[in-house]
Amino acid sequence: MNATIPAGGGAEIILDYAIEAGAWPAEDALLALARRAIGAAILRSDAQRDERVSVSLLFTDDDEIREINRQWRGKDKPTNVLSFPAAQPAIAGPVSSSLGDIVIAYETVAREAGEEARSFEDHLTHLIVHGFLHLLGYDHETDEEAEEMEALERNILESLAIADPYA
Repeated sequence: MNATIPAGGGAEIILDYAIEAGAWPAEDALLALARRAIGAAILRSDAQRDERVSVSLLFTDDDEIREINRQWRGKDKPTNVLSFPAAQPAIAGPVSSSLGDIVIAYETVAREAGEEARSFEDHLTHLIVHGFLHLLGYDHETDEEAEEMEALERNILESLAIADPYA
């Protein structure tokens, strides 16, 4: 399935999404949340906007994300979100027509939200923003990268009236 997200300046993001497994909220609620998260992220990031770019978003469960994590990252465990950029992105440069894929696991998101006393929707929004920023080339491998990415995440989430997840 797909949906369109305005990205400013006449550009748009085509969101290809699938709900594969997990006890996810209704499709319309997930789509609204994803559109809101990615829309805010693209507007506040430094990426230049092409006319149309696409992002693939897969909502799945811990079993499936564990297999993907093992196969592609050599880590045999579930995780909350995985991002797979389609091409080598440049933070302040043009983006390709396909940014890449984001995969999110229901059980891990729900468990973390409970442990952090955050709403499921706020935590999921944060993870979609986080995954999307990875597609744009942001990372957190070094302290400097982490500070830059986390500051941008805070800014995006604040614009959505979501509390700082790193506080």
